[in-house]
Order: sequence, then structure tokens, then C-alpha cells
Amino acid sequence: MTFVLLHGSWHGAWCWQRVADRLRSQGHRVTTPNQTGVGERSHLISADITLDTFVEDIVNHIAHEELDDIIFVGHSFGGIPMTGVADRIPERIRHLVYLDSLILQPGKTLFSTYPPHVVEERKKQALATPGGLGLPAPPATFFGMKAGTDDEAWVQRRLTPQPLSLYSSPLSLNNPIGNGLPRTYIYCTDPAIALAEPMRQWVRDQGDWGWREIATGHNAMITAPAQLTAMLLSIARQAAPRTITTH
Repeated sequence: MTFVLLHGSWHGAWCWQRVADRLRSQGHRVTTPNQTGVGERSHLISADITLDTFVEDIVNHIAHEELDDIIFVGHSFGGIPMTGVADRIPERIRHLVYLDSLILQPGKTLFSTYPPHVVEERKKQALATPGGLGLPAPPATFFGMKAGTDDEAWVQRRLTPQPLSLYSSPLSLNNPIGNGLPRTYIYCTDPAIALAEPMRQWVRDQGDWGWREIATGHNAMITAPAQLTAMLLSIARQAAPRTITTH
């Protein structure tokens, strides 16, 4: 099977190392693309980065790697560009997995979903980064890392600012969220990220999403890699392969 594992805000491809290694050891193909402006590509941060940039990053990655029949996993913020990719190239994807993800409605921006005081606070925080281009990362403990552990230190030294322009960039879709593809939401329950609760409730209300729960913090790929790997493989095995029609 083929897995594409997409990171969330302030992270990069590095965060998937433990899960990717486990999947590859079982013979699966795994790619972990890094979005423009963060992680190993943090030197490319600019005010011109939009959600379309993130979507195009992954559409191009899938095309150039010649990936097909993909189990596509988007963590946290990564669920938003994953939705955009599914809108554009659904024929390449077998199943969408939203790992404790944010869900953004078509035409909306993240800032439009936040209370005004939160928007203003985040804009002020951005002034602390060079050029005011990025939103500084919260401490690693925010993502479920236990204070004083090696994991906390490992995550903390890799976090990079998230391009601020992404928060005022709308999600452009031509189809409903998921574009008719099978999809599953994985809820990280311990501790839960309160910010995503309205989006999780929206998923519950749809009635046609798979739902899983994992008793760990937001960064399940780091804090519970074996359990998450087993869950992804279970979802993948239950997902029917894409039917390719030739003319």
C-alpha cells in the first residue's frame, strides 16, 4: 500500500519518522512531503504562501512521485490542504485519514473561524518573527509532549514558525469536503485539543465518516507511533482499492 503522511502547523516531514519507519518495515511505500515555509523548507517563508501553495505542493509531489491508490493522512492543519488535494485529484486517492485535523469549510479562512481577540493576539505574536511573516510555535507541551522528556526536547528544537498568511487564505474547493472519497477521522483524546472540537462535532454530524479514537496527545505519530501505525493499517486494509477505468 502507498501512504502519504502530511504534517501540521509548525512541524515538518520529520514528525512522521517513527510511523514511516514502521510502515516501510512492513513493505509499504511511504512519502512524507514537507510544505513550503516550514520545517526543512522554513527558509522559503513569505507573505505569498497561501493554502493554494500548500495544495499545489502536494499535488506536484504526488504527480512527480507517480503515486496512486493513496492512503492519505493529514495531521492537524495538514487536514486542510489534504482536503484541497482531494478536490483536485481524487482519482489518485483511496482513503482520506484526518488525524486530529482541522476541517475548514469552502471559502472560509482559519481567521474567520476564530474569535476576533484570538485573531488580534496571533497577529501580535507574528510581530516577534522576522518580517512578521510567521506565527511562532507554541511550546512542545501544547502538542502532548511531556515536560522534561527527550520527546519534548526533540520536538521543541524542530518547530518553526507557521506562515501567517495561511490564516487569512481561503480554502478553494469545487466539491464538498472529501470530494466523495471514503474518509476517517482519528480523534486524539488525551489531552484533547479544544480548538478543533467544533470541527470534530461537524464530522460527527455528517454520518458518513469513519471515526476512531486514540488515547494520546495531539502528536500521536510521536507519542503513540506503534498504536497509530496499527490503526492506519487497519483503516487501509478495510478501504477498497480505487477502480481504474480505461477508455
